[in-house]
Amino acid sequence: MRGELVDNQLDAPLSESLDSNLSVLKSAFENCSDVILHAFRIGGLTKAVLVYIDGLSNMELLDQNVLLPLMSKQCPAGSEGQQIKDMINVSQTMEVNTFAELILQVSSGNPVVLNENNPKGIAIGLAKWEQRGIDEPMAESVVRGPREGFTETLVINTSMLRRKIKSHRFKMKSVLVGRYTQTRVIIAYIDGIANPELIEEATRRIRRIEIDGVLESNYIEEMIEDNPYSPFPQLSTTERPDVASGALLEGRVLIMVEGSPFALIAPTTIFALLQSPEDYYQRYMIGSAIRWLRYFFVGVALLAPSLYVAVVTFHQEMIPSNLLLTLVKSREEIPFPALVEALLMEITFEGLREAGVRLPKQVGAAVSIVGALVIGQAATAAGLVSSPMVMVVAITGIASFMIPQYSAGIALRLLRFPIMLLAGMLGLLGLMIGFIVIYVHLCSLRSFGVPYLSPIAPMKSGDMKDVLIRAPHWMMRTRPSLNGEFNKIRQPAGQRPKSSEGDESAR
Repeated sequence: MRGELVDNQLDAPLSESLDSNLSVLKSAFENCSDVILHAFRIGGLTKAVLVYIDGLSNMELLDQNVLLPLMSKQCPAGSEGQQIKDMINVSQTMEVNTFAELILQVSSGNPVVLNENNPKGIAIGLAKWEQRGIDEPMAESVVRGPREGFTETLVINTSMLRRKIKSHRFKMKSVLVGRYTQTRVIIAYIDGIANPELIEEATRRIRRIEIDGVLESNYIEEMIEDNPYSPFPQLSTTERPDVASGALLEGRVLIMVEGSPFALIAPTTIFALLQSPEDYYQRYMIGSAIRWLRYFFVGVALLAPSLYVAVVTFHQEMIPSNLLLTLVKSREEIPFPALVEALLMEITFEGLREAGVRLPKQVGAAVSIVGALVIGQAATAAGLVSSPMVMVVAITGIASFMIPQYSAGIALRLLRFPIMLLAGMLGLLGLMIGFIVIYVHLCSLRSFGVPYLSPIAPMKSGDMKDVLIRAPHWMMRTRPSLNGEFNKIRQPAGQRPKSSEGDESAR
C-alpha cells in the first residue's frame, strides 16, 4: 500500500514548497543509500537541494560548474528557472515539472536542482558512468572493412551512426519502454528514403509494449515481430555501424536499445540474413562466389545428416557399389541404426559447441576442438559410430558456422533434428516432406509486411542483383523493393568507369 501511495504522488507536479518536495522524494528514495539530497543555499539566501545518484554523475564538474556558481552568486527568493540556468555553467539543462520526470532524470545520471518557491526543477546534463570502449565486433568479423562495433551505451552508438550519415534527413525518435527500467529505445531512419508507413508501424508496435523492464534488444524483437511462434528471426541484428548505415540507406528502420550492443533492422528477408558485410567490401566477383558457397553450405547444414540417414537406411541402391562396400564395412560392427547414430553424434556435437561458448575464452576453444576430436575418435574405436557418420557430422558443423547471423544459424541447426527423424522413418520421402513444410512456412512469414522470401517469392527481378549475386556498386541503381515504389533510385545511370583506351580525352 505504501508503494502504491508513493507511485500516486510521483504523477503529481512539483510544489513551490521545497519541504513538501523533499518529503515526497525521501519517501520515493527510502532505503536508497546511493541517492544524495544535498541541501545548500543559493547565494547564501535561497534554500535549495541538489538531487543526484552517487556514481552516475560527474562530481568534479558538478562541484565546479553547478554548486560553486550557485552558492557564490546572489539570487532572490522565488527565482524562476531561467535565472538559475543562467548561473549554471553547463550547456545542457532542462526543466522538470513532475516528480516522475525528476526521478527519471536523476536515474539517468542527470542531477536536479530544486529551490524554494519554484514549482520547477532544473535537470543538468552531467551524466557520467563507466562504459566499455569501442571494440571490433566479435560475431561479425571481416577481413576488409571497419573495425568498430556498437557498445552498450546508446549515446556512443548514435554518434557512430551520425559520423557515417551526415545528413539532416537522418532522424532518431526516442521512446521509453519498461515500467521500472525506463529503457530508452531509438527508432532511426532516413526521412525521404524510408516509407512513412513503415516508420509509423514500427513506432506503433514499440509504443504499445507494456512490460516491467527491457534489458536487451531481444525483449523488443519478440514483442514486435510478426510471427512469434516461428524459429526463424524476422528482424536482423547487427553490432556493426556500417551494416546499420547500409540498412538505413536501403530504406529500412533501425531500432537501438539502451544497454545492448545489438541493433535491430526491420524489415528483413531470409536472404538478408545470409549476407555478410564482407560481400560488399571484396570485389563483386569474389563476393558473388563466396555468397554461392554460403548458400550451398546452408543446404548442407540443414539436410546433410538427414540425406545420409535416408540413403543408408532406405535407398542403398542409390549408392555406387564401391562406396556401398566401404559403408557396409564401416557399419558392420555398429550396434545402432543410422538414425540413432546420427542423433547421438549431432547431440554430442551441439553439446560440445555449447560448452565451448560457456567456458572461459582461454580454454573454451581448446576444449571444444580437442573434445570433438577425442570423443569422435573414441566413439569410432569403441564401435558406437562409424567413420562416415563422424565425417558427415563434422562437415555439417563446419557448414553451420558459415551462416553470418547466429539467430538464423541456430534455427537451421534445430530444424535438422525433425528432418532427421522424418528421414529415418520415411527415407527421402520424409526428407522432402520436412523440406516442403519448412518452405511453406517461409512463404507464409512476413517481416513488417514484407514477404520473407522476397525477392524470390514473389519474384522481383530488379532485386536479384543483390541476392543470387553481388552486382558491382555502379549497377545497384535502385533500392530493394521493401518499400514498394517509394524512392527507389539510389544513383543515376552511367556510373560505370570508362577505360582509358576508349576515352579519347584520356589520350
